[in-house]
Amino acid sequence: MQETPKEQMQDVLDRQRAAYLADGVVSTEARIERIERAINVLKKHETRLVEAMSEDFGHRSEHQSLFTDIAASVGPLRHAQANVAKWRKAEKRKVGPFPLNLLGAKARVEYQPLGVVGVISPWNFPVNLTFSPLAGILAAGNRCMIKPSEYTPATSEAMRAGIAEEFDETEIAVITGGPQTGGDFSGLAFDHLLFTGATGIAKHVMRAASENLVPVTLELGGKSPVVVGRSADIDKTTDAIMAGKMMNAGQICLAPDYVFVPTERMRDFVASSERAVAKMFPTLLDNPDYTSVVNQRHFDRINSYVEEARDKGAEVVEINPAGEDFRQQPNHKIPPTLVLNPTDDMAIMQEEIFGPVMPVKTYDQLDETINFINDRDRPLGLYYFGSDGAEQERVLTHTTSGGVTVNDVVMHVAQEDLPFGGVGPSGMGSYHGHDGFKTFSHAKAIFTQSKVNVAELAGLRPPFGEKLMKAVRQQIR
Repeated sequence: MQETPKEQMQDVLDRQRAAYLADGVVSTEARIERIERAINVLKKHETRLVEAMSEDFGHRSEHQSLFTDIAASVGPLRHAQANVAKWRKAEKRKVGPFPLNLLGAKARVEYQPLGVVGVISPWNFPVNLTFSPLAGILAAGNRCMIKPSEYTPATSEAMRAGIAEEFDETEIAVITGGPQTGGDFSGLAFDHLLFTGATGIAKHVMRAASENLVPVTLELGGKSPVVVGRSADIDKTTDAIMAGKMMNAGQICLAPDYVFVPTERMRDFVASSERAVAKMFPTLLDNPDYTSVVNQRHFDRINSYVEEARDKGAEVVEINPAGEDFRQQPNHKIPPTLVLNPTDDMAIMQEEIFGPVMPVKTYDQLDETINFINDRDRPLGLYYFGSDGAEQERVLTHTTSGGVTVNDVVMHVAQEDLPFGGVGPSGMGSYHGHDGFKTFSHAKAIFTQSKVNVAELAGLRPPFGEKLMKAVRQQIR
């Protein structure tokens, strides 16, 4: 992919910032209209975007793309349209301390656009993770520059062309290019930068952004654990887990990465997982609903985890309902695979898998699972299955994760009224809904003094004396 010169990107940024400053106050109507144009891109270019995603992946489920990338992008944009007028209203705050809270002084917070927001979007959900952040960015009144992934070049080009039809480059610009473009993009003096991707790359992005003190929101990933309680309905549990693991062939930052199952229920869990897969995907190789791994490098990486685990003695269960030969295929499909009781030194327990392979570990006491999770990086998501309220509460209160879904996986990300983000190595900051509007806004504090000179009356200005001491004693009593 051809790189975009840094000077060209800087020119776009300069023109966007100049347009933002010339614009002045961005009305509610203008924000709603911009969001509508973003929705128009998705609706007008739906077929082209779906075809481009399939081209980039080798094969990607059309139904999945329509659901996870098109519809799941329109939803947040519509939500922002419906709420932007309410979100941007000034918030009244209490005035204090005494005596500044007397005689009509007022305090409020107004949410002001930041200016120009940079977005670096990933390859796994290339449309959704480009357009869903625009809900908050546009609702907050900002301009935007987008650097999509070079791993999905057809989709990146389709988005660039579609956005160019609806938006002037001073409103939203899509910058395509490879690693050099991405590195230069990270170093631009945005007013805010959103990066979605791998933790290792995020360190470089944050380092580059720090040169201009650009605030960052980092949406990363990690190994999201699942705790299956003894009270869980195993069939319902595996239906949910395997659906989440097989969506996008496991190439989801929130995919269930590894599972804890009570020791005595391991074989039930395996059998139920096989049943769940066979019900959803009776065949895999030619099944249009089963997505391919994005490229050869990731295909080889995932398979190497399985081979190493097998070589080191782990039991590997390949779930292949039709007994198909995956060595003969034009794409990079991998059958859903369980790796039972892997040891902690295996790569499959060290690295985020990002594929349809899932380690399953047994436990005897619940605290074993909590201790294991807490000994590792804080994950983006955590999942608990069961009907034991006390056990659920213990898992949730004794672990820290970006978000939680109970008795399902992934679905907390679909709740537009919940903030979405990580913690520690799984991310920094959050967006979605009102929280996204706030992330991409400047919360400007405004204090309006009363017409009466309260400071002088209260002795808060020199020469100091008894009035000041009275105010001091009032505060520290």
